[in-house]
Amino acid sequence: MTAFLVVLVIILFGVAIWQINKMFRLSASAQPEIATNKDNNIQGYLMLGFVLFIYLLLIICFWLWGDVLLPVSASEHGLETDQLFLITMILIFVVGIFTQWLLHYFAFIYRGNKERKALFYADNHKLEFIWTIIPVIVLAGLIIYGLFTWTDIMNVDPDDDPLVIELYAYQFDWRARYSGEDNTLGEANVRLIEGANQLGVDLSDQNAMDDKVVNELHLPIGRKVLFKMRSQDVLHSAYMPHFRAQMNCVPGMVTQFAFTPNKTTYEMRLEKEVINKVNKINSIRTKKNEELAAKGEELLETYEFDFLLLCNKICGSNHYNMQMKIVVETEDEYNAWLAEQATVAETLKN
Repeated sequence: MTAFLVVLVIILFGVAIWQINKMFRLSASAQPEIATNKDNNIQGYLMLGFVLFIYLLLIICFWLWGDVLLPVSASEHGLETDQLFLITMILIFVVGIFTQWLLHYFAFIYRGNKERKALFYADNHKLEFIWTIIPVIVLAGLIIYGLFTWTDIMNVDPDDDPLVIELYAYQFDWRARYSGEDNTLGEANVRLIEGANQLGVDLSDQNAMDDKVVNELHLPIGRKVLFKMRSQDVLHSAYMPHFRAQMNCVPGMVTQFAFTPNKTTYEMRLEKEVINKVNKINSIRTKKNEELAAKGEELLETYEFDFLLLCNKICGSNHYNMQMKIVVETEDEYNAWLAEQATVAETLKN
């Protein structure tokens, strides 16, 4: 691959030198070159051919890679986000395809011709008003729609009694701290990190004694979860793509994001889109395992879908591996799992 890139750079450098040399020759010529009707026709047809090539490439991309998009959202607010995204993309595609065609078609139909003289308009107030006011109205509508959607997502109603969980980021892993029976997180500070107290929990705060620190995130379906996010070292980003949730984790401050899961892990695994993705990944791994087996190397495991918490900021050399499994389950399953986890007081005592 490196050799290919080196050769490509050398070729492009040669083309650049050739073009520069051509420019110098043209500028030094007493008689400038004038495009003929043949030249104009060639350029016009090339413009028309290029726009058709763009449309063909777009169709091929959707055909080959249309299935790599995220499946249906597993959170309530994600449905609103997807709707906003869909409307925005439809508008962009319609306008983009239409204007791209006009651009190339006009370049073709009004290509240079010695028998035709160009008509010049100094100004046209009606046209200028139309192509100014339409984008303004469309963009204003999208912005207002987006602001209402964002407000609905970010405003957390205390009456919902959200489950409070802290997401703690550090190079290169995650920890989650559950707020215990009082649903109140104890105070914490990175300056208090010592020994088993990896999150810097303030042990003098009574609210912290029933907190529970885990390395796998479990969420009950149908209950709003309020995440309080901290970072120990650098800027991280808590990204949960299947829940359409993302928020930066900033050193020295607490950020937050809330959502309500509406699909369990089991239900998500039964979604047709997810089944197709899992089958596709496992078919790729099966072929790869045949190669690994022939070399006597360790085989890849069979893939099974899980929700994941990822870091979406390039936070260091092992950024790609910074992730934590998320399990969405029923309320009873969640309560049973949480009851098995040790509190901060029990962990430090042991």
